[in-house]
Amino acid sequence: MKHSKVKDLLNSTKTNYEVTVKGWVRTFRNNQFIALNDGSTIHNLQCVVDFENTPEETLKRINTGTAVALTGNLVESQGAGQKYEIQVTQLEILGDCDAEKFPMQPKKHSLEFLRENAHLRVRTNAFGAIMRVRSVLAHAVHTYFQERGFVYVNTPIITGADAEGAGEMFQVTSMPLDSLPKTEDGQINYKEDFFGKHTNLTVSGQLEAETYAMALGQVYTFGPTFRAENSNTSRHLAEFWMIEPEVAFNDLTDNMDLAEDFIKFVIQYAVERCADDLKFLEGRLLDEEKQKPQAERSEMTLLEKLNFVLNNDFKRVSYTEAIAILRESTPNKKKKFQYLIEEWGADLQSEHERYLVEKHFKCPVILFDYPAKIKAFYMRLNDNTEPGKETVRAMDILFPGIGEIVGGSQREERYDVLIEKMKAIGIDEEELWWYLDTRRFGSAVHSGFGLGFERLVLFVTGMTNIRDVIPFPRTPQNAEF
Repeated sequence: MKHSKVKDLLNSTKTNYEVTVKGWVRTFRNNQFIALNDGSTIHNLQCVVDFENTPEETLKRINTGTAVALTGNLVESQGAGQKYEIQVTQLEILGDCDAEKFPMQPKKHSLEFLRENAHLRVRTNAFGAIMRVRSVLAHAVHTYFQERGFVYVNTPIITGADAEGAGEMFQVTSMPLDSLPKTEDGQINYKEDFFGKHTNLTVSGQLEAETYAMALGQVYTFGPTFRAENSNTSRHLAEFWMIEPEVAFNDLTDNMDLAEDFIKFVIQYAVERCADDLKFLEGRLLDEEKQKPQAERSEMTLLEKLNFVLNNDFKRVSYTEAIAILRESTPNKKKKFQYLIEEWGADLQSEHERYLVEKHFKCPVILFDYPAKIKAFYMRLNDNTEPGKETVRAMDILFPGIGEIVGGSQREERYDVLIEKMKAIGIDEEELWWYLDTRRFGSAVHSGFGLGFERLVLFVTGMTNIRDVIPFPRTPQNAEF
């Protein structure tokens, strides 16, 4: 049976015609009024049941969560709060829902409770809105790059390379863990494993994407990545999605231009297409803010924060300048920072990044030219830097409320310099022979960046815990569902 979406009916320009809708009951009042939602919109559609001519046994089966098909006339509503309603002439129950056991009752639930019921939480208004926004943002990512001639590349999920050099990777093996084959010197014999070598789940598709940029010019990846970092913070996941463009012939300035343009595009795309969901999420955030002490409340509403990014040029500041600002800042001098800034070379924390954005510059910030010792081996070493204070052509984009949201760099295109950097941190040349080949055969200046998709969704929806913007979060000690 063909049926209409609730969203389309609520936006209808005509009335007094027969429609069929299918969805789930949000509430059922007075044995007559069904609030129906099918996931197409944050709004419910009121459906008025002819209870006098509906069997009592059928009415008793209608509970929050019940799946139903309703046919009737779409008419202008006589009640307040809704434009249209359906005068139901035919009601079919598609799936019963046990009212006593169904956890998603029409009341306020804690986010922790909803995480424990991640398979059902999307039936709430908040998570329905979050996931619709997430879907639109994903479409915006592909739209941006496809409209600009980028080639979408699917880089490997299983890899033998550690792109970040951090070693926090999930190992992939088909060998029996209770009887691992060993070499003569007692080491694990990976030659007997499925791939014949030590392999892991990828932390980034960047290195492979670079090889494709050296042939296709401009490429991007958008896929799952994994970090075995034993972190239980509100900003970390063990499994998440990464957006990683790589562009041949782009230097650091080009890279910053691309990142700023891209991130403004996808936010604007969501603002224009998710108005109802964002308005709801803004109201939800305002209610949460009221529970906080005055000093901890945000100075901007959700939509003000999004427009703050859209309407401001991103301030570009060198790491060295930022360190000087932070060292002389009031919270640093009064020891209000948890991590005090004492000398050049410090790795900036979220509190420092947010201070620069929210208090000092009062606009999004792009920091560039970081100390080489705190950045990855593949970032281009700046020429003519002071010994002991070597910097690389790195850049991070900092946002209000979240800190770093994008990290990128101009890549080190010089074969001899890259070899020396790899030797200095103990990366085996043979392990990345294919990556080094791109520096031997037609190397050129190129740049790219990475944007954690969940960080983006977190910012756009106003949520405060990254576990609430991915359908089924994977975190330490948690791989449920």
